Formats: sequence, structure tokens, C-alpha cells
Amino acid sequence: MEPFELSITEASTLIAKKELSPVELVDSVLQRVWKLDDNIAAYSLLLAEPALERARLAEEQIMTGAALPPLHGIPIALKDLIDVAGLPTSASSRVQVGHVAESDAVTVRHLQEAGAIFTGKTHTHEFAFGLTTPQTANPWHTEHTPGGSSGGSAAAVSYGGALAALGTDTGGSIRVPAALCGVVGLKPTRGTVSLEGVIPLAPSLDHVGPITRTVKDAALLLEAISKAKVDNSSANALAVHEITGTKLGVPVNYFYERLEPEIEEALAQLQRALADAGAELVEVSVPLTETIMPGQWGIMLAEAAFVHRDNIRSRADHYGEDVRLLLETGSLLPAQDYLMAKQAQARLERAWTEMFQQVDALIVPTVPTVAARRGQSAFIWQDGSEEPVVEAYVRFNAAANLTGVPALSVPAGRHSSGLPFGVQFIGPAHSEAVLLKLGQLVEGITGRMPMPAPFALCN
Repeated sequence: MEPFELSITEASTLIAKKELSPVELVDSVLQRVWKLDDNIAAYSLLLAEPALERARLAEEQIMTGAALPPLHGIPIALKDLIDVAGLPTSASSRVQVGHVAESDAVTVRHLQEAGAIFTGKTHTHEFAFGLTTPQTANPWHTEHTPGGSSGGSAAAVSYGGALAALGTDTGGSIRVPAALCGVVGLKPTRGTVSLEGVIPLAPSLDHVGPITRTVKDAALLLEAISKAKVDNSSANALAVHEITGTKLGVPVNYFYERLEPEIEEALAQLQRALADAGAELVEVSVPLTETIMPGQWGIMLAEAAFVHRDNIRSRADHYGEDVRLLLETGSLLPAQDYLMAKQAQARLERAWTEMFQQVDALIVPTVPTVAARRGQSAFIWQDGSEEPVVEAYVRFNAAANLTGVPALSVPAGRHSSGLPFGVQFIGPAHSEAVLLKLGQLVEGITGRMPMPAPFALCN
């Protein structure tokens, strides 16, 4: 196994034993980037020399015999919405040309304190306002989207261009690309991770979270960026008894509608396997599903338009067409529409709090189908109905943003097309421990997703 293929846990163990140096690890990751990223374009800014310099310093620290922080020498990428002092934060937009961050985001400071080494900034759908990241390719097949808006982060982790990355999630923007690229993505409980120093999209829906290769790595990264211990045996293998009696909700409405049959069957098999491991499957009717999409769009459009109010008036032509149209639409929304969406959000939060008194978590698809082709605008379902790509990808994800509850996407398998897809666990506020345990069990059932052999290598 090459160093770039390691998980954080594996690499940290080898570094602590002096069997792998941070320089070897960072160099292996950079070699992978130089080999593949011209075709995949996960990175908007590569920090090769600074990363190698930090790796050399990390190696010197090891030789002193000092205690090492948990992410010592681990190469991590940052979504290009997250500020690092002295570096540009581009948000993958012409609007941000010339912008240089004056200070570090809180999450950046936490990662630095944990010993992480930053490999660079990763592409996002412009200002995180989309779910395809059009400039970036999916490492499993470069003619397909990696998802978005954290598409660059998910692609980099998937192909070995970083051991982990940070993303942001306003309506699925961590979980969707994680599912489409075959990696793990965690949207934490609202307020768990600071948003200070992160360019906002819709502040009341925004979250920062980890994208990793394994569930254990997601727990480690969450602990680092939140400065809170995740009580979930994050450093230990999951024991079967820990899941016994867990009430796992299987929705009878909404979450299994307009769903690719192969994904539906794969999730049914996972449900049976989790039941065999001791989980109690409970059918549940998800409340107020009719408010999810209107609430999501009403809040997101209005808040994004407010965030961009000055630039959309003075420099509208600097935005990509899709984002410009969304911002202009948001700027025309009446105040009463926004207030109605916020009222719907409050009702949904209360209803979901009651639902989670019946079950410990929901098991649902992350995405209804696999990665769309780049530039594809819509999916056509078995009944002949058409659904825009962005609507399809946000549909199973928005509720967790509206309610602020945590949601974890874990690789669930590969479609007959060869493209990966994910299973999502959603729980009540601050239930990350339960979700991570369930995710670890899924990893044990399905096996760790292999590193993709990128399409670019096949030519």
C-alpha cells in the first residue's frame, strides 16, 4: 500500500512508530496530485512547498521524542471557502479575485493545533451554491460530476490527493460529493463546528464538516475541528453489542421515493444486515415532508441573496450564470416568503424532535442515483418524470440542514455502472456517536471502498 492510500488512523500509527515519516507521506500525496489532478481538477490552489516544509518540521518534532498531537504530519485539504491567513479564498469565483484572507478560520487554527499539514485549497461549486462543482471531475470516471458543492474536497480524498478534507454543507454539500466519490462525509449538529472565517452561503443552514476515507477518520477530524470529544469509540473497532437495541428508523414515505432500484436493493440488504447485528428496524412516517424543499429553497435563496447583495448589484457579470440567476431570484423574494420558510423550519424542527423520540436514527439513501454526467441538467425516472439534478441531490439531504441535526454518509457500494453511492444515517441533535457507530458497522459489512482507478489512467 502506498502512503497516499492510508487512512488517517493508519498513517498516524506508522508515524508514531517512526515507520513512516511525514515527509514521505506528504510527498506521496503530492506525487498523486501531480499525476492526476490535471485531469480531475480537485485543487484550486496547491501548497506543495509549504506542505513539504511543514512535513520536515513535523519530522524534526518526532525526533525530539515530544508527545505528538492527533493529526501530526497528516496532509489535509481545505475547501476554498475557508480562510487561511495570507492565502486567497477564491470560492471558485471571479468575484473573489484579489481577495487574500487576513486571518485563519477557527477550524484552520484547530487543525494546526492538532498537527495537520495543509496541502491546498479545493474547488467548490461557485460560492457553494450548487451540487455539481462543474470544473472538477469524478475520480471514478472523469465524464461524471463529483457532486458538490464540496466536489474538490471529495475528489481529492477519493483519489489520494489528501488523506482528508474539510467541506461545507448547506443542503447536502458534504454528503452528496462524499456519496458520489465513494468516501465518508459528516455534517455535524448545527453549532458544533465554528463557521468563523468561512464564506457563508445561507448562514442558518451552513455547516462545516469532515470528508474522509473511513468513519473512524471522520470521528478524529470532528474531534479536532470541534475541540469536543466524540464519545463513540472513535479509536476502537465497533463491538456488535454497542448496536444491539438501537432503534433504526426506516421511512415509509419520502426518502425511498424516486430512487434507483439498485440503490434501493443495496440499502434493503444493509437494513437486514444491521438487524442481524442487533439493530431494531422501526418503520417511521417522516413528518412534514411537504415543507422540506420549499423551506430549504426559501431560506437558502433569501439568505444567499442578502450575503451577496452588494456584489450582485455592482458586479453581477462576475458570477457564473447559474449562481447569478439564483442570487437574482433570491433578491426578488418578498420578506413574507422568507418568514414563512423560517416558520416552516421551526415546525419541522419540532416535528423531527418528536420523531426522534421513537427512533435513534434514520437509515436513508444519501443520493437517489449515482453521479450525473458533467453538464447533465436532469434525471429521468422510471415513471417518465424529469427532475433537475440539483433537486434530486438535495432532496434527501435538506432536512438535516433545516433541522440542524447530524447526518453521516458512508459508502454503501457500487452501481453496475461502476460508480459509487452512499447510505445516510440521520439522528437527533448531538447524536454523532450513534451515527458513527452505525457507519463503522456498515464499513464492516461492505468493506472499505477501494481507491478508484481513475479514468484518466486508462487512456
